[in-house]
Amino acid sequence: MFWTSWAALLVVLLQCAACDKKAAPQAEGAKGANSAPTSAKEVTLAPVTELVVEQTIDISGTLDADEQVTVGAKVPGRLASIAVDLASPVQKDQVVAQLETRDYELRIEQAAAALAQSRAQLGLPQDGPDEELDVESVAIVREALATFKEAQANQVRARSLAKEGLMSGMDLDAAEAAAVRAETAVQSAREEVRIRQAAVRQRRSELRMARQQLADALVRSPIDGVVQVRRASVGQFLAAGAPIADIVRIDPLRLRVAIPETEAAGVRAGQQVRVTVPGDSAVYAGTVARLAPAIDPQSRTLLVESDIKNPGHLRPGSLVTAQIVVTSKPAPSVPATAVVRFAGLAKVITVEDGKAKEKQVVTGKTAGDRVEIVSGVAVGESVVARPGSLQQGQPVRVVEGS
Repeated sequence: MFWTSWAALLVVLLQCAACDKKAAPQAEGAKGANSAPTSAKEVTLAPVTELVVEQTIDISGTLDADEQVTVGAKVPGRLASIAVDLASPVQKDQVVAQLETRDYELRIEQAAAALAQSRAQLGLPQDGPDEELDVESVAIVREALATFKEAQANQVRARSLAKEGLMSGMDLDAAEAAAVRAETAVQSAREEVRIRQAAVRQRRSELRMARQQLADALVRSPIDGVVQVRRASVGQFLAAGAPIADIVRIDPLRLRVAIPETEAAGVRAGQQVRVTVPGDSAVYAGTVARLAPAIDPQSRTLLVESDIKNPGHLRPGSLVTAQIVVTSKPAPSVPATAVVRFAGLAKVITVEDGKAKEKQVVTGKTAGDRVEIVSGVAVGESVVARPGSLQQGQPVRVVEGS
């Protein structure tokens, strides 16, 4: 009996020990779960704001001189002096070169003498206007008029005598013919005066031409610019039209670019143009000034020109990169740090109900520290400014940015 009771007690003690061992891990696990809750990550939000996005055409082009002229001698002669050389700045109407003038001075004297002779034939002084001449007062006309009056008087007397039978018919005919010749002589005298008047005008024109040739012996620049090439030397005989110097106007410069036909439809006069030169960090501004009226059938391009202000160091002939701003429009944008890229995809992270939520986006152009969002989020939303390794569904706590 004693041994039976002892055996039953031992079984009960062993069962209690087993229960305690089984309950201990469960209690320890429950205690660990209650004492180590998952912590939320602190994040800063950035608003999705509007960004003015430009649609541009990037293309290479050439800077050309605004104007380029070859200055030459208008009249032939020996070059007496030249006042410019390579890179010399010149102003409009500035004397570039001078021809010897002695030949042209003699031509003026000759033309002046011929004019004085023609005026003397009309009874005019050496100087004075030509238009106030009274044709009837010229000597040859007065002489012809006097002869005509005498012939008319003789005609009247001859007719009277012929009626009385005191003059033969032959003498009457002679008197009649003399009167006709005298009348014709008056008309011829008047025409001679008009011819002499025309000669005076011709001589005066020759005098003006001789003076103009003397003036043309001074070769002047037709534009403001800089000498590109000097083509003649002192003492050289130059034919009419012979080149003396090439002058270019370099402010403004003329940008010429050929826009492909596929992009030319959006180009308009007045659009903004930005130019960059290799090795120069500055950006030079201009506007579309001129467009060709037709597409080039060979290259399928449209020639576009823009005037670029030259600060002084840009040179014609330089190859540059041009950017034509075709359109500009507002679009959603986020900080560049808010965009996470992986495997060719872009995403941003927003916060919903205290947890991170990924949103796939399509990005556009970058302007400074902001990125255009084509689709995925809209203006007014907020995204995590610096998501780092933040994952979908991870608890977060929003804090104010510093």
